[in-house]
Amino acid sequence: MPPAHSPEARAAERSVTLAAVIGAHGIAGEVRLKVFAQDFASYKSFNQGALNLISLRTGSNGAIARFAEVTDRNAAEALRGTALTVPRSALPPLGEGEYYHHDLIGLPAISETGEVLGKVVAIDNYGAGDVLEIERETGKRFMVPMRLEAVLEWDDARLVVAAGFVEV
Repeated sequence: MPPAHSPEARAAERSVTLAAVIGAHGIAGEVRLKVFAQDFASYKSFNQGALNLISLRTGSNGAIARFAEVTDRNAAEALRGTALTVPRSALPPLGEGEYYHHDLIGLPAISETGEVLGKVVAIDNYGAGDVLEIERETGKRFMVPMRLEAVLEWDDARLVVAAGFVEV
């Protein structure tokens, strides 16, 4: 186990949003979800144990879930906008070269020469792979493909961008 104040320990303590409640479904307390994770169904407890998943099925515009603590439509409607989170430590371990978007957002970005570039503020995917959006202190943003020739290395503390991919 990492020391309590190490970057690894802080990353493990963070909550990761796997889905959001977008509304009620029916009258018995089911909710409609916008799901952000491929393996959402493998998690049963959310928001530090406040919501416990009983059932999940595919709906017309997302997923339909039933939680033990939600028994009627009013309670389901009250959850609209609620993010469903799990601790970062509950996510499966990553293989070499893999990453969770959650871990990259907010990382400081530097060039391979050590120039401070800004921080990662968004990750998009237009079909050919992930693209990082880096915001400079001035507010100007630029994009870098998340490929080995562009992002030379990353860890819990920083992300290093190859000089040819740094926008001035």
